[in-house]
Amino acid sequence: MARIDLDTQNPSTPPSKGGTLKLVGLVVALAGVAAGAGYWFGRKGPAPAAAPVITGTAPGATASSAPSPQPSPPAGERGDGTATPTPTPTPTATATATPTATGTPTPTATPTPTAVAPPAAPPTGPRRLSITIAGPLEDAFVKALGPGQQSLAAELAQVANRLLVWHLDVARDARSGDTLQLVWSPAPPGGSGPTRSQEPVVEALRYDSQKRGKAFAAYRFQPPGAKSARYYGADGVEVEERLVDGPIREYEQVTSLVKDGRRHKGVDFRTAVGTPVHAPFDGTIERRNWKFAVNGNCLDLLDPATGRHAIFLHLDVIPKAMAVGRAVRKGEPIAESGNSGHSTAPHLHYQLEDASGRVLDPFKVHQVTRAALPAAARAAFEAERARLDAKLGG
Repeated sequence: MARIDLDTQNPSTPPSKGGTLKLVGLVVALAGVAAGAGYWFGRKGPAPAAAPVITGTAPGATASSAPSPQPSPPAGERGDGTATPTPTPTPTATATATPTATGTPTPTATPTPTAVAPPAAPPTGPRRLSITIAGPLEDAFVKALGPGQQSLAAELAQVANRLLVWHLDVARDARSGDTLQLVWSPAPPGGSGPTRSQEPVVEALRYDSQKRGKAFAAYRFQPPGAKSARYYGADGVEVEERLVDGPIREYEQVTSLVKDGRRHKGVDFRTAVGTPVHAPFDGTIERRNWKFAVNGNCLDLLDPATGRHAIFLHLDVIPKAMAVGRAVRKGEPIAESGNSGHSTAPHLHYQLEDASGRVLDPFKVHQVTRAALPAAARAAFEAERARLDAKLGG
């Protein structure tokens, strides 16, 4: 509060110069008190809203569009001049101005997904292969089929050799420049024939031999009523020889021979599990089921007259009646073919040995024959041969 001292004078006494000055000072003091009170009451009223702070100028806006900031009291001092603690400065968030598009916005086109074509399916059906011999047969297949086809080349070479081996020894008789034409198909789903074979199917083959001065051909054909297809020459006679009084009568193909260069000790007949196996001569059961992990169910039949042995491997379960010492007659069923032991597909392994254990070639011990198509099947065969010749290229 301002202190005011008043000198009381006699009203009749005229005012002196000093009194006048005191009166002026009083008026000034009262004006200062009023001004201070107004300022203090104004501080107590509602504060105006703070204007937003914008950093940067948006395109199209002028610098004068932002409101001028209001002056604030100096740091550390209130509006009434009383000192206050200095507050901790609060970080100011900086707003990033978004450019304003001018004109009518153009809608962005949604990219259309590019359709990815599925991988091309491998060709189906028969296909032709033309080979010129310039070394081993398998190498010729690798060259003809191209890179990455070694496995297929090995399979096709093996199948082709099975057919050619009945006419010539490919390893010795082939000459550089011999040609081989082949029509083949991949194994169908589930395999081919009664044994469900997974190897490629050769439908026709023609080999032109310079050494022999002739061509050898083979055509795959299944006569009406036959259980499986066989290979025939152009004359309708089977390519393969058959064993007279052999151990098996129904089979698809001979897949291995003693003479085919594979150092195999017997003949393999591709045939379905359960095909009857017959004794090729009168004899006695000498062994049964030895080295099962390799041989599977097996029998060893001894010919007492010559000391010769007939060995049958990979059989199905052998009847209990076929015990060691049992005598059997030529042509008598003694077991059934199977797929036991170390075997990759159903077949019968038939092996002949002399009394000293030397391996014999059944196709040189047995009499052999080749079967011809019956007259009723010739017309169908000729039509099929003409179709396959066209695919072979002549």
